[in-house]
Amino acid sequence: MKTLKKIVFWILVSFAIIQFIPTDKTNQPVKQSVNFIDIKKSPSKVVALLKNACYDCHSNETLYPKYAYIAPFSWSVKDHVNEGREHLNFSVWNTYNKDLKESMLNKAVQTLQNKTMPLPAYIIYHKDANLSDADRTILIKYFEEILKSKSY
Repeated sequence: MKTLKKIVFWILVSFAIIQFIPTDKTNQPVKQSVNFIDIKKSPSKVVALLKNACYDCHSNETLYPKYAYIAPFSWSVKDHVNEGREHLNFSVWNTYNKDLKESMLNKAVQTLQNKTMPLPAYIIYHKDANLSDADRTILIKYFEEILKSKSY
């Protein structure tokens, strides 16, 4: 029993100590001149869907939930945000070259069709991000229109 108490004590001490390891949750400023929804003058329905389901990980407009301030969850959340921004960052859309934009839009269509995004774990805590088939169709058609017109 003494050993169990020591283990629990050191787990609690470790948990307290890791709270002091910072994770940067600062969003970079968003410039309208390079932001996807501003450049594309996206319809309000598309904007709402993107902001609810995509923007926390794929833009510089991340809204961090309360659990993202508690280590080790904060590390995981920040890692997901960083990874999402690496794959596609709507806030810097106009800084990408045409080939990259085309590739990103095709990948977005593919992930929407395959229902691999948003991540299931994200949907658990963000009910608005749970896209219906109709919502997915709206986004897919919107992205496909951009691809077809080559106006990315």
